[in-house]
Amino acid sequence: MADSGIIDELKTKFGGREFIEQKTHDEFPTLWVSKEKIVDVLRFLKIEISKPYRMLYDLTAIDERTRAGRREMPDSDFTVVYHLLSFDRNDDIRVKVALKGKYPSLPTITKLWSNANWYEREIYDMFGIKIEGHPHLKRILMPLTWEGHPLRKEHPARATEMGQFQLPEEKEKREQQALLFNPEEWGLKKESEDSDFMFLNVGPQHPGTHGVLRLVLQLLGEEIVDIVPDIGFHHRGAEKMAERQTWHTYIPYTDRIDYLGGVMNNLAYLLTVEKLAGIKVPERAQVIRILLCELFRLSSHLVWYGTFAQDIGQLSPVFYMFTDREKVFEIIEAICGDRMHPNWFRIGGVTDDLPNGWDTMVKNFVSYFPKRLREYDKMVMKNRIFKARTIGIGIYNTEEAIEWGITGPGLRATGLEWDFRKKRPYSGYDQFDFEIPTAQNGDCYDRAVVRVEEMRQSTRIIEQCLKNMPSGPYKSHHPLATPPLKERTMHDIETLITHFLGVSWGPVIPEGEAFSGIEATKGNNGYYLISDGNTSSYRTRVRTPSFPHMQMVPFISRGYTIPDLLSILGSVDFVLADIDR
Repeated sequence: MADSGIIDELKTKFGGREFIEQKTHDEFPTLWVSKEKIVDVLRFLKIEISKPYRMLYDLTAIDERTRAGRREMPDSDFTVVYHLLSFDRNDDIRVKVALKGKYPSLPTITKLWSNANWYEREIYDMFGIKIEGHPHLKRILMPLTWEGHPLRKEHPARATEMGQFQLPEEKEKREQQALLFNPEEWGLKKESEDSDFMFLNVGPQHPGTHGVLRLVLQLLGEEIVDIVPDIGFHHRGAEKMAERQTWHTYIPYTDRIDYLGGVMNNLAYLLTVEKLAGIKVPERAQVIRILLCELFRLSSHLVWYGTFAQDIGQLSPVFYMFTDREKVFEIIEAICGDRMHPNWFRIGGVTDDLPNGWDTMVKNFVSYFPKRLREYDKMVMKNRIFKARTIGIGIYNTEEAIEWGITGPGLRATGLEWDFRKKRPYSGYDQFDFEIPTAQNGDCYDRAVVRVEEMRQSTRIIEQCLKNMPSGPYKSHHPLATPPLKERTMHDIETLITHFLGVSWGPVIPEGEAFSGIEATKGNNGYYLISDGNTSSYRTRVRTPSFPHMQMVPFISRGYTIPDLLSILGSVDFVLADIDR
């Protein structure tokens, strides 16, 4: 992964004194640069070098004020972290800026990357870091009336640390007033030279938004002039909660982020924890993980497929597809004991071995499901009304997708063959035979084409898991794997105490930083974790695909109509908890 050559290029361009190198467990090139040079350095990485880092993959911050173990790092109260991705190099780079002061500031990079807009608003919202030159620096996840910045260390981490919630009449009026939409605040005009614009709320309670999402539409007749998404209604503080949970007890919280992705959320988190701890997962556990992840990919895509057809006016598909989803859940429930949120993966492996009869259930399903997909092709994909409502709607090309941080099927629908299971194999995906579906036009229909073909490829992977399930342990014997194995629990008091502490407190993960990303159901899902040598994470950053995808919706909706917008929203395949965390 790491490309030491890029560090030499940067030092040649800007001088070696401008950078401080940091070693991390993920081996990404990680450099500290001054606030004054950050825009120039990022511009060089995106535009000027060969094989550039064209995608702003993530942008976040860290409150460093109570962190232990910051050896060989610049002194800072807060750190802003830029994570860039180069498709040409198949490589990442992490650039950090050290900031001092209670409420520091930093120049905007919205002129470099379009998707920096929301990320910078999130940094301001969560940490109180001011972004100089930002076009619209307002809260994005928290209510406009919120006091404080939740990811600062002095902000309460539990509801019990705050006063009892009250909603007196005066506060209710203030909250209602804050929700009123003022077009001028967003740089939108109320009228053109010859007509007035109309502003329409779609959501936050609307079936086409697939959850609690508010879209304020600026309309000229039936044509969409612009859209202002209002997110955060589903924000639960998933990153904040990680600071008060152990490394082990946080696993169930990951299930609820992309709540259609199930254990796939566990995997992105656990790969990072295992990287920090130096845990090698046994081969059988890796294949079991892949089996469950691909079953959840099918489950998630079936929800998308049925509801997408329903958004466009077809009623029958959603009933057929949810019936098939139940067949997937029957397998998941038989293996995990639960359905949507099984919380079944563990540090170092999985909770338990596969039960007797799992293979018969999977064999029956992989024999049954391809025929159903062919029926759905006739019912949906070849339907002339479905085609008319999706072909040529919501178009973007590869360059635009990269500019906005689009990953997954939305990126592959533009013709770029990029799947993290192939490009950066994890959990043993390099041992499987499957194709990466792509399309060319980048419209609503092609995004559907890619996902439908992905379901066929997932079925292939599941069949290979069935035929080639290795023997061996289902969990690592590493001492930091949790819960620890019980074979020697009752042999001596030291082992019993160790077992007790492993279950109650959880493991103490060594100091360090690491990131892991996976090809999740909606796109690339990644966890950036920082340990200061404690029983819980110092900083947990969840990079979700739906956040940048929703940010792009206004860009690909302008000039279309409201019915087209519902097609676009369905084709994006977002989850509100994945946006808001």
